[in-house]
Amino acid sequence: MYKVLLLIGCLLLSSCGNVDVARYAAEQPRLDLVAFFSRPVHAWGMFQKRSGEVVKRFEVRIDTRREGARLILDEHFLYSDGTRQQRTWTLTPDGPSRWRGTAGDVIGEATREVAGNALRWRYRLDLPVDGQHWEVDLDDWMYLIDEDTLINRSSMSKLGVEVGQITLFFRRLPEGTQ
Repeated sequence: MYKVLLLIGCLLLSSCGNVDVARYAAEQPRLDLVAFFSRPVHAWGMFQKRSGEVVKRFEVRIDTRREGARLILDEHFLYSDGTRQQRTWTLTPDGPSRWRGTAGDVIGEATREVAGNALRWRYRLDLPVDGQHWEVDLDDWMYLIDEDTLINRSSMSKLGVEVGQITLFFRRLPEGTQ
């Protein structure tokens, strides 16, 4: 009986995080990825363990460009421990309010859904941790606050168990800034 109750509890907990991005369809301002990333973006964030402990802070410079219908986001990370990382996303439209994305450390293809001021981004990442590589799943939620500010809240899990959270604030730089 204990195992059945435990299974039911796990199923109930896992269903709590299943908000549909369409829930935000009427929210303003409307998020237009191409418009938001039409200029360079600077971002600041942190990674927290499941316990809430902040274990890493970082800054990101995002250079953007268009290649036909594709949107390229070239991200340059600087972590609080002095390490650096680069990730280049190639985003391709996949129908109304949907995008597909690839990057060198993303396993397979990422999917994005946009509605109103919100975007949900799901993907599997090859994450280097202490000389090993972990395959982790990310469930990113981004919310446009104003035309220049985007907030990102991500849940990172391994084998269905949350290992941590990422909070990230994006700010578009003024025209002509690099």
